Amino acid sequence: MATTVALSKPKRGGRWSPWLFALPALIVYVGFLVYPAVSSLWFSLTNWDGLSATYKFVGLDNYFKLPSDPVVVTAVKNNLIWTVVTIAVPTVIGLLLAIALNGKVHGKPILRLIFYTPAVLPLVSIASIWGWLYNPQYGAINSFLRLLGLDGLAQPWLGQDSTALWAVMVPAIWLRTGFPMLLYLAALQGIPNELYEAATVDGATKWQQFWHVTMPSLRPAHYIVLALSLIDSFKVFDMIYAMTYGGPGTSTQVMGTWMYFNVFQYYQAGYGTAIAVVITLVAIAVGIPYVRSQTREAS
Repeated sequence: MATTVALSKPKRGGRWSPWLFALPALIVYVGFLVYPAVSSLWFSLTNWDGLSATYKFVGLDNYFKLPSDPVVVTAVKNNLIWTVVTIAVPTVIGLLLAIALNGKVHGKPILRLIFYTPAVLPLVSIASIWGWLYNPQYGAINSFLRLLGLDGLAQPWLGQDSTALWAVMVPAIWLRTGFPMLLYLAALQGIPNELYEAATVDGATKWQQFWHVTMPSLRPAHYIVLALSLIDSFKVFDMIYAMTYGGPGTSTQVMGTWMYFNVFQYYQAGYGTAIAVVITLVAIAVGIPYVRSQTREAS
């Protein structure tokens, strides 16, 4: 005797179940990302002082003021210098350290820990340590120079326009070297030894192996290091703020610090928010090629 099995229809409300599970995350996303972003974009079109309940819509006036602001010009120049130096130098040093640690070296775990530790230290602590080292009176750097009889080289490193920005970049390079070193080391350990053996059989020198085997194999790591370092360099704020406060004068101002001063000290929140929007757009524009490259690799 044939039996029939009644198939129950899916409940109508079942189609909304995935959205119900995603709703908490969506609320957090909208509340902490979308809403602040839209609010910032709106306030950048006003003359809001950051405190008053009333403000006036000024359109794109805040953005048109940016090119004629001499501090913005200085900040953009400093951002570009900071970007080039704090990307190129840590990347090269990190790659060299990774190559060295990938060889036959004793105490690899300890060396990796030593080189990577600055990357996880609080930036304010790093700024305080290096601020003490740079102190013109009792700092370790000037004291060492005087000990060597090089009194003429002892100077207020953070107190003069010609050296302040470069002095701040030294600890930035120190703390940023560990990240590319770790990524490159992981990438180097993933390169098959057969490639080097084949290159050796073909008569390739160590230098040729580096350029034709190692460097092409590190291309994904290059993308990650350069993209993340580039985005991070445009957002620089805390190191400059903690060590020089944008000074002396405006010689070390960057876009992040100038945004902060306008919003929280000069009570020009509309103008400062316009600077923040520009920083965000630049970071997004820089990050798009990285995201697209990662998407292509994943597919």
